[in-house]
Amino acid sequence: MDVALIDDHFRYVDPSVRTVVSTVPTLRFVGSVATVDELLGWRELPEIVLLDLRLADGSSPATNVERLAGTGLRVLVLTSGEDPYLVRSVAMSEIHGLVRKSAPLEVLAEALRMVMENQLEFSTEWASAIDTDTRLDEARLTIREQQVLTLYARGRKGESVARELRISSDTVNDHVKSIRAKYSGIGRPAPDKVSLYQRAVQDGYLPAPTYYPLAGSVDAEDRRSG
Repeated sequence: MDVALIDDHFRYVDPSVRTVVSTVPTLRFVGSVATVDELLGWRELPEIVLLDLRLADGSSPATNVERLAGTGLRVLVLTSGEDPYLVRSVAMSEIHGLVRKSAPLEVLAEALRMVMENQLEFSTEWASAIDTDTRLDEARLTIREQQVLTLYARGRKGESVARELRISSDTVNDHVKSIRAKYSGIGRPAPDKVSLYQRAVQDGYLPAPTYYPLAGSVDAEDRRSG
């Protein structure tokens, strides 16, 4: 069964992936590309794809999974795990598993074995994104409050948020007060825009800033050229 890697810095992570794949009988590593478009342009597609969650072309992780799975490929997502927004974006998609890049190589090997047998590699990160990380929902924000938070926490003024959501500025202010009260009530106060932004990122409502891992990790090797 053929395995390919999609990673915008594949030159750095490719050797590790090749090594792991070589330890799993009947699996064969067939190459690496930087984008989903490149892979889908191959004449012969692999059966399994290791997909980096964050690609340099800015493509949507959920859309990438949809495109790959739509051609019958089994998708195993690789993630640094620090961005709950991106993890949650693929948590309910047609992935076969989600593996943290910092995990030991044996973990990736076992995940590949499960995917090869058409089983799901239900990792802690994946489970948390779907259900068990109660922190993501414990503030119990309403849909409208989530909409206000994602706009306001980005630095938008109340009047701008009101215009986009077609509500009054007073209503926006009321929602912001409610959001702050809910976070304060669970011991995660957000008295200003900076802390509101932090809560939005922590709970997956906004993407995290670009992450640069520490040297010495597998993930660092993957990002070194960036």
